[in-house]
Amino acid sequence: MLQRLKTFSLSVLLSFSTLSYAVEANKTFQIDEVAQVNGIPWGMAQLDQHTLLVTILDGKLLRLNLNSGDADEIQGLPNITRIGQGGLLDVALAPDYRESGWVYFTYAHPTEEGATTALARAKLKDLSLIDWQDLLITEASSDKGQHFGSRIAFDGNGHVFFSVGDRGKRANAQDLKNHAGSILRLNMDGSVPADNPYVRHGNIKPEIWSFGHRNPQGLFFDQKTGFLWSNEHGPRGGDEINLIRVGANYGWPIVSHGKEYWAPLSVGEATSKEGMEDPAKVYIPSIAPSSLLIYRGQLFKDWEGDFLSTALALRHLNNVRLESGEVFETRFLEDLNERMRDVIEMQDGSLMISTDSGRILNIRPKDTSNLH
Repeated sequence: MLQRLKTFSLSVLLSFSTLSYAVEANKTFQIDEVAQVNGIPWGMAQLDQHTLLVTILDGKLLRLNLNSGDADEIQGLPNITRIGQGGLLDVALAPDYRESGWVYFTYAHPTEEGATTALARAKLKDLSLIDWQDLLITEASSDKGQHFGSRIAFDGNGHVFFSVGDRGKRANAQDLKNHAGSILRLNMDGSVPADNPYVRHGNIKPEIWSFGHRNPQGLFFDQKTGFLWSNEHGPRGGDEINLIRVGANYGWPIVSHGKEYWAPLSVGEATSKEGMEDPAKVYIPSIAPSSLLIYRGQLFKDWEGDFLSTALALRHLNNVRLESGEVFETRFLEDLNERMRDVIEMQDGSLMISTDSGRILNIRPKDTSNLH
């Protein structure tokens, strides 16, 4: 039986070491390869019972038939810069998609300096996007290829959130005169909500909801609790899961649990500091978390309320439970040896996972009694 690692902390929920119990995936899960696509399938959104939208980092959008595995390319995307970690990033359906038809995207928008993260929306008509609208072209431009973010989440009350990395310049994350290193909140049409925390501060970008982030590539609004969560890449060590609070500073690069890439030296001044938010979970060594959800389905009965993240560097599906001041972590699918890019919960409660090798995998339990 697979066991769950339990780690303890005193004042905050932190995990400073990781031990995992290997499990052969084919003994625990039914894994079906839905499709093999060309390129890195960065983001996914389920259109209906039989159809998935998939973004390809190189700048393509696919409509995937879940029954046949056939993929049709959708036309109508704008000019997208493909540089480093930038390209066509996340895709998400508006909460009222059945009525409004809006599909939201983040992508690397070309600029004179290089590229920046942008949020846009469009409608899908057959195999074309129509009514394309760039809602916010962020002031986070750089010629560097690092740290674009970017995931999308909705609160269901007329707001859209999306994340932007520090673009490879650490000081950006503490500079509120730009959007880099922040999680942003907009109305669904791209306008700025009147109750955003900095909307009346002339020198601060009014779209900012939280700041001090390095590179958040997971973002999830939990409809059950009303909480917004992110996970983000630290440097060498120090990946984090964070509860996102309005107007809060998450410390990067002043506080970090990570080390410099060029030497075993700590990044920043400390691992915790007054006025800056402590993470709910720290990963040392880094797993490179690339997406985030809180499971609310019925198939994985013991996973209700658990965090699920895909991991790039340590190549697994990461499961975390925060419970009564303790952190429980389990790692699944390590034997697939795949850089896992995105995980979404499907309408039937199963999971869809994309990998950097181009695989789209559907995961469901064979026997839920041995998951914990």
